[in-house]
Amino acid sequence: MLLKNAGFTVVAVLTLALGIGANTAIFQLLNAVRLKTLPVSKPQELIEVRIVGGNPGLGISDGANAELTYPLWEQIQRHREAFSGMFAWSSGELPIGGEVETRMMKCLWASGDFFPVLGVSPVCGRLFNADDDRRGAGPGGVVISYAFWQSEFGGQDSAIGKSLTLGDRVFQIIGVTPPAFFGLEVGKQFDVAVPISTRTLWWDNVLDRTDAWWLRVMGRLKSGVNLVQAAEYVKTFSPGVIEDTLPVGYGAGTVESYRKFRLSAFPAGTGVSQLRSDYERSLWLLLGITGLVLVIACVNLANLTLARASARAREIAVRLAIGASRARLIRQLLSESLLLAGAGAVAGACLAHFLSRSIVWFLSTQGNRLTIDLDADWRVLAFTSAVAILTCVFFWLTPAIRSSRIAPAAALSAGGRGTAGNRERFAWQRGLTVLQMAVSLVLLSGALLLVRSFWNLTSMHPGFRQDGVFVTYVNFAHVKPTAEGREAFKTELLEQIRSIPQVEAAAITTHVPVISGSWTMGVRVTSAQGEKEGWSKVAWVSPDYFKALEIPILTGRDIAKTDTATTPKVALVNETFVRQWLGGADPIGARVRTGAEPGYPEAIYEIVGVVKDTKYGRLQSEIPPIAYAPASQLPTPGSWATIVIRSSAPLGGIIAAVKQRVARLDSSVHMGSSVLKTQVSEGLARERLLAWLSGFFGVLAVVLVMIGLYGLVSYTTLLRRNELGIRLALGAQRGNILWLVLRQGLHLAVMGVGIGLVGALALMHFLSSLLFDLKPTDPATLTTTSLLLVVVASLACWLPARRAARVDPMEALRYE
Repeated sequence: MLLKNAGFTVVAVLTLALGIGANTAIFQLLNAVRLKTLPVSKPQELIEVRIVGGNPGLGISDGANAELTYPLWEQIQRHREAFSGMFAWSSGELPIGGEVETRMMKCLWASGDFFPVLGVSPVCGRLFNADDDRRGAGPGGVVISYAFWQSEFGGQDSAIGKSLTLGDRVFQIIGVTPPAFFGLEVGKQFDVAVPISTRTLWWDNVLDRTDAWWLRVMGRLKSGVNLVQAAEYVKTFSPGVIEDTLPVGYGAGTVESYRKFRLSAFPAGTGVSQLRSDYERSLWLLLGITGLVLVIACVNLANLTLARASARAREIAVRLAIGASRARLIRQLLSESLLLAGAGAVAGACLAHFLSRSIVWFLSTQGNRLTIDLDADWRVLAFTSAVAILTCVFFWLTPAIRSSRIAPAAALSAGGRGTAGNRERFAWQRGLTVLQMAVSLVLLSGALLLVRSFWNLTSMHPGFRQDGVFVTYVNFAHVKPTAEGREAFKTELLEQIRSIPQVEAAAITTHVPVISGSWTMGVRVTSAQGEKEGWSKVAWVSPDYFKALEIPILTGRDIAKTDTATTPKVALVNETFVRQWLGGADPIGARVRTGAEPGYPEAIYEIVGVVKDTKYGRLQSEIPPIAYAPASQLPTPGSWATIVIRSSAPLGGIIAAVKQRVARLDSSVHMGSSVLKTQVSEGLARERLLAWLSGFFGVLAVVLVMIGLYGLVSYTTLLRRNELGIRLALGAQRGNILWLVLRQGLHLAVMGVGIGLVGALALMHFLSSLLFDLKPTDPATLTTTSLLLVVVASLACWLPARRAARVDPMEALRYE
């Protein structure tokens, strides 16, 4: 029967493929990011030891894996009674090669027991052991990933023993990891693994600093020890470990806050991932959206199969009349539905393969290429099968039961139309259409909210200029070993860049808005109104910083060349700082005392100007208080420089000119560049994904609604053709017939919109954390989607209504 109705079969399979494929694609991503275990031996035995609730911002945090300090790791590894082995690790980037323009390699810092505890064996050479990770050890052996081995060395065994230059240090390759091992961060693939003890080559005293957070600590449970027992064990030694690693150089309040930290054990079999905090909620939301699309598609198919069941009423009546049981008829109809659902599931799985990889590509940025294992496992297969079975039950069970209940005598006496003419039998179709409209309104409202939120983000002015601005990062740690030499090099470099034609402004800064990390200091603000204690974001900038980013100075003066390390310390603050810590009073002359931190002694800055508010971290975040001090007054100048450059020329040519100037000063200096606008845009990858996908599925929902309503009204109008002919023959105007049919569809649409509004108001609050400058119950959004669906319903009903109004009464009266 399915082959005889090829059009119906093709439409059903394609509809199911789209619905099942979209759901499977999103679930594949959720499975890869949240559920799939690490490709190591017995991953269920792995645990992580970290602070309950995490570090709230004490000290210096380096990277996404900044959970513990090295002194904490040293203390924790002395308590191994519940673990068969423990290890520490982190991730980062290191430049490879010795040219001015360097490539950044994904680096995995690993302790000596990292690979043995995980049970990872080498493909070639050997992996780390405890002897490779000792304090004071210089550059030694490194382990490279299988992907790096293939791309850089062609998979040749001769790679073992070769030298690899990382950040001006020469290491020797000692081994290669297996193809499946990407590290412990889901979504990232390391290139080079380096012993954690060598981190001191690029970060002085990092192994001794109790305020340098950059490590994760994991372990494997001993046989017979479960997670609850391990967590209780960690809690017993936690107070002593915390007391032995108190931060040095901080105030009493900070030390007391540190004393309140407590360690515990957490499951780690699925690894760690920044993707979980960034995208997990979004993926669950998208799974809900695709689920609604599947419901709408199933409603369309249910209406289609009900109509098809009506057309097959005479066939079914004949089968019943000659002795077929109703159970046998139900089995036949359900077998057809299972066959369709199976075909739809297979096609959907193929579509999901393409969609999931397209989403990963969409989320990848130039500086962050995602590597996610999307191979189907038993969870994906089970999910796809379950969705296919539920879909089958949803859109076919009711038509099958209704068809089996047909009275043979009534069906045969009704001629070719079976039971057509009994208007009540369309109650199911009408009810399903109302449900479809309601679900579509919920989906469309959510999609429009997400699209409008993304538009608000992209159209908002962040308070600084993005066009024509790029950022250059220069590292000269081993070129200028003395502080005086580094400062002189920075000054000369800045002058060289400013002399490039069409460079309008250039300045050094410790923070680039939106794309840099966060730096917070405790402050005590003294003014004519009194004294207040609080906190502020801080940045040290050189003259022309505000000019380069076109940040207006509202009052006071700019940072000048005369503000040096030996002159009184000065600062400019933003509007939020003035409102929050000065009550909106005139800030000029007020004094800001910063709290002491290691390398940053307590200091007093005089406020000399106020600048307009700008975004500091994420575009979605509120603007914090910000203080800007002269770069020349930075207490501990680094061996690096971040330079913002604004140009009126195409940035490609200017970036190349900057590279030439850096090479002219010193060819061994490492540098890299990024375009500010591109970096800001890449920071909105999650919002862009939600906007595009929800928008696509919203449009798809509208199309499905239009098709479904058009099909229902067309079919019911066709079956009422005899009635409409009688009405016309008795004198009804064609306009009356047009309105009669239109009213039928609009009545269903209005009912669906009313129910959908109630559902939208109840469910939209789940979107609140994903929206920017928009309320989940935004009246304009709900009104727009309601009117849109009514208009769509009108268009869907117009063609069948127009066709009904033009029917020939004599032809209609002869229709049977």
